[in-house]
Amino acid sequence: MRISLNWLRELVDFTLTPEDLANTLTMAGFEVEEIEDRRTWAKGVVIGKVLTRQPHPNADKLSVCTVDIGAATPSTIVCGAANVRADIFVPVATLGTYLPKIDLKIKPRKLRDVPSEGMICSLAEVGLAKESEGIHIFTQPDLKPGADARPELGLDDVVLDLTSTANRADALSMVGIAREVAALTGGKLNLPEVPEIPVSQGDRLTIKVSEPIACPIYIGTTIAGLKIAPSPLWLQRKLLAAGTRPINNVVDVTNLVLLEWGQPLHAFDGDRLAGTAASSENLAIGVRFARPGETLTTLDSQTRTLQDAALLITANDRPVALAGVMGGEETEVSAQTQNILLEAAIFDTVAIRRSARSQGLRTEASARYERGVNPAALETAHRRALHLITELAGGTVGIQAVDDARPGRAIAPRTIELRLERVNQVLGLVILNPAVKADDLTEEDIGELTAADVERTLTALGCQLAPISEGVWAVTIPPYRYRDLEREIDLIEEVARLYGYNNFCDTLPDKSEAGYLPDEAAALRKIHAAFRAAGLTEVLHYSLVKAAADNQVSLANPLFVEYSALRTELLSALIDAFQYNLEQGNGALNAFEVGRVFWREEDGLNETDLVSGILGGDPVEGRWVQSGKENPLTWFEAKGVLESVFKRLSLDVEYQPDRRNALLHPGRTASLWINGNRLGTLGQLHPQIRQERGLPDALYVFELNLEVMVNHMIQDEVLVPLFHAYSAYPAADRDIAFFAPTQFSVAEIERALKQAGGKLLESVTLFDEYKGENVPEGKRSLAFRLVYRTGDRTLTDQDVDPIQQKVREVLEEKFQAELRS
Repeated sequence: MRISLNWLRELVDFTLTPEDLANTLTMAGFEVEEIEDRRTWAKGVVIGKVLTRQPHPNADKLSVCTVDIGAATPSTIVCGAANVRADIFVPVATLGTYLPKIDLKIKPRKLRDVPSEGMICSLAEVGLAKESEGIHIFTQPDLKPGADARPELGLDDVVLDLTSTANRADALSMVGIAREVAALTGGKLNLPEVPEIPVSQGDRLTIKVSEPIACPIYIGTTIAGLKIAPSPLWLQRKLLAAGTRPINNVVDVTNLVLLEWGQPLHAFDGDRLAGTAASSENLAIGVRFARPGETLTTLDSQTRTLQDAALLITANDRPVALAGVMGGEETEVSAQTQNILLEAAIFDTVAIRRSARSQGLRTEASARYERGVNPAALETAHRRALHLITELAGGTVGIQAVDDARPGRAIAPRTIELRLERVNQVLGLVILNPAVKADDLTEEDIGELTAADVERTLTALGCQLAPISEGVWAVTIPPYRYRDLEREIDLIEEVARLYGYNNFCDTLPDKSEAGYLPDEAAALRKIHAAFRAAGLTEVLHYSLVKAAADNQVSLANPLFVEYSALRTELLSALIDAFQYNLEQGNGALNAFEVGRVFWREEDGLNETDLVSGILGGDPVEGRWVQSGKENPLTWFEAKGVLESVFKRLSLDVEYQPDRRNALLHPGRTASLWINGNRLGTLGQLHPQIRQERGLPDALYVFELNLEVMVNHMIQDEVLVPLFHAYSAYPAADRDIAFFAPTQFSVAEIERALKQAGGKLLESVTLFDEYKGENVPEGKRSLAFRLVYRTGDRTLTDQDVDPIQQKVREVLEEKFQAELRS
């Protein structure tokens, strides 16, 4: 919010320089992002009176003016503005003046052979307008030539651009900042006096709020006999300093009250409102949510199709405004307006946030309603607006109608118990004398906060403290701080904030211990490192994708159609990335991604984390050993990449045939299992998809469940592996070859061989597979090498032969194997 210091000085007394005030506010939690010193924009610009104006002898569009700038002799100034004439007061940049907004230093010079000793300025040249058609002419009375022009231009001001935290809704108003400055500096608060405005009741105006939760209170007041005109200079300057464009006296008053009290107001043209409602006798103002198919043309001339989340103001049930966001064009106050209806209301924060987002709007009014407006200041702000409108635009206040659905129609005071012991326990030691420099501090300058410190701090914020016992108070919260002061810890934070964070001592804990990663986090790091070590590049994609499936979780208000739903898998994005890299001439992208996926089921929404990857192309860069030919990755090589990852992570994975994933080749896809838990899928991309997208044949993808991987990796036997001594005795190996039906997987056979081999069997390795001539139909030839070893002796044939015979029996009985050796 932009804070004019001239306006702020009207509300609170302070003597701090702009820089010191900015530092004080920043240390108190209101970050000042910029100090806009408007005094520098026109330093050296004075008031001048044009005495004479003559045509330039050598240029048709230039004038030679004699200007009184308060010096001993008038100055000759050449001016190119068409509106310059004699007997007017103008801003004059004297010799040596620097105008930073146009980066110009005024020097004596000749314009078409005529000397010029200064420049008559437009508003654009002093930073008050983007463009100006001519010079600025003062209309104020009793101006003195040679006087500083900045007060008359409104440039004797400094503006602070500050931001506040989301919980400080009161800080979006000049009064709220004034209260903070008063608490921080001890200055006197001078809030504007708001007189009582007599109103009448009548049946011609009624208020009917259909959504009392969305709008707890609505006040409508008619004012008749207005005269629309430009606002006075003091009002325009306040709005301009705050970054708001002046429009007319009525609209400017509503904007002034919004900036001053943080209470949004809206003025409807009374006659146009009655015309929209199709009734000149009885007007019923309502508040309801939009119905399907309704439209409204807002003040920005945009015709908006309303969604059911839009909260509306209606006249006889016809939409006339987006409640708390923006008014309607049909009921806008114009130069012909003579009667108005002034709206003052409290709208629910959630309702306005949803309403504004449903239309893609965010206005000054909606920003305040979304944070929360102080209900206690509603009537004060409303009366302030009525007073200023009748003062500046004339007119007579007429009928007022109110619909107040608040329980008890008042805010119950909130009281919080605060303990001095808890304050010091949380905040620790403080510097008792902030004036002492850090290097000069002694033990006497350090101590705990006292009861007087707490009472002084909270009283300055507007809280009322009632002692309960020694060091314990019942603190009554002012209404304008209801949004953020809810618990004892909030009060402690306020004590720290106003006492000054820089006045607390730096204390370290008595005991500390080295930090460590949780097992889950360490396992996740190992997974990332293992895939990178296998030669895969880690990539990241958006979680938002285009809606294409029924089980997707769709966004209610997406920014783009392409990002309207949450992803249900990671493979599609990886395939897109692979294709993009090929098209850009970057070669095959072997990559992996760790990310979260989301889906919808009958029982609700679900999410989980996956590890997915893509492998393909020839991994070799130089192909001279291959005579320049590509050697695409085979299925077993892709499987080997995964196996190397699993070995690094101590994962014992089994492979089973799988046909579930429609993206993958039905005959070249395997499901992966760990101890009976499904880990994921590895397979070759489906031929149809490869052909449609022009991708190479040898392209493989995998998708793994991250939770299953992590859960296995954090088991005790994996985290702390036991050391097994190496055997000093030689191994005894046996080869066994047989025909086995193709319906049995190698993984099943390996598992059976290991069980049959018992403790003496060290390893089982498949070293040959053959299908074709001399192999019975429906079978394949497999050859395994079995290695036997023990750590206490050299195994003999008498040790190994019985076990090898048991292996043969298992193959014949369980897998219908025909032994070849």
